[in-house]
Amino acid sequence: MNTSTVTSLFFILEHAFSFLRQLLLRLSRLSEAGTKPSGEKAPPPTKRGIEGITENLRQVLEANMDEAPARRWAREAFKDIQLGIDHCLLKNALEVDGVRMEESYEANSRGVDIFSKIWLPKGGTSVMKAVVCYCHGYGDTCSFLFEGVACRLASFGYGVLAMDYPGFGLSEGLHGYIPSFDGLVDDVMEHYSKIKEKEGYRDKPFFLFGQSMGGAIALRMHLKQPYAWAGAILVAPLCRFGDDMLPPKMVKLILIGLAKVFPRQKLVPQRDMTDMGCRDSKKKKLAPYNVVAYTDNPRLGTALELLRMTQQMEGELEQVSLPMLILHGEADVVTDPSVSKALYQKARSSDKELCLYKDAYHSLLEGEPDATILKVLEDILSWLEKRC
Repeated sequence: MNTSTVTSLFFILEHAFSFLRQLLLRLSRLSEAGTKPSGEKAPPPTKRGIEGITENLRQVLEANMDEAPARRWAREAFKDIQLGIDHCLLKNALEVDGVRMEESYEANSRGVDIFSKIWLPKGGTSVMKAVVCYCHGYGDTCSFLFEGVACRLASFGYGVLAMDYPGFGLSEGLHGYIPSFDGLVDDVMEHYSKIKEKEGYRDKPFFLFGQSMGGAIALRMHLKQPYAWAGAILVAPLCRFGDDMLPPKMVKLILIGLAKVFPRQKLVPQRDMTDMGCRDSKKKKLAPYNVVAYTDNPRLGTALELLRMTQQMEGELEQVSLPMLILHGEADVVTDPSVSKALYQKARSSDKELCLYKDAYHSLLEGEPDATILKVLEDILSWLEKRC
């Protein structure tokens, strides 16, 4: 048994016992009354690494965000602060004139409250060239940096639709938990299909736009609805994990067994995703401002679903037939760029393009130097313009 395997096993055992300790501690606190002693020391910095905030905001961040109300509270508390951070995407959003944005909550057919956003160009649906349906990545939300991407697309005449999946961002559900990946895909299809039938949208071409796990969702949506979409933009699509993301084989087998018994527990070892995904050091420091992102260790059931999905996805690349633009960083260690190359080569699509970015990491639209981010945006817009 090598060192990596032993380390991972110790991690799992440590966190399993930690979970039991926390459970006992919470039970004991139920019987306690009164407030904390007045002489108690000041609390440590927030676990998300945001400095210089008030005590009230610190408490918002330290709250348990397993359920949607706490996440919505955090988002409202930090909304203005988020818009003021030094990121080229948000600067772009503030500079765009005439774009109309709407936010809403609506229960889906399963009774789950879904948060969604719409960005429309100046002039509304009547002037839209096409509609772009966004699928965000694992742990993410459509209510943070994607704002800048959406405003940019809308300023060029595109309607943009986005939603938070159940259990992610501001939508209802246990944070970071995917009980069924196919069920998640069905939830996304249902949401966008309803909008496609509305007045002002019916006669427009609809494109999918997926980042990372969202790229896999977009591909699954296409495979389930082969003729429903005019094309897909796939940014670092999760068709296979990078080797550095997977635990040793023995640990993986143990985790699969545990997932059947404790699917909601956060016991999957994980490296620093911000460090692995962002190349620009300044942008790494901005990641904590995505206050509703899921940043804990992956839940066992979620990890198992994503593993199953990638294994299935690799065997279905030849079935992809829609027009598509694939964009991937050559230095991405989170999702494997070699599988994006395989998707480009194997897909039946007659209209397909592959853009690879030298030295770029996983977060092409969030964590790269400004020049790379703007180049990726330019490539996306150029591809859309040629087809609309």
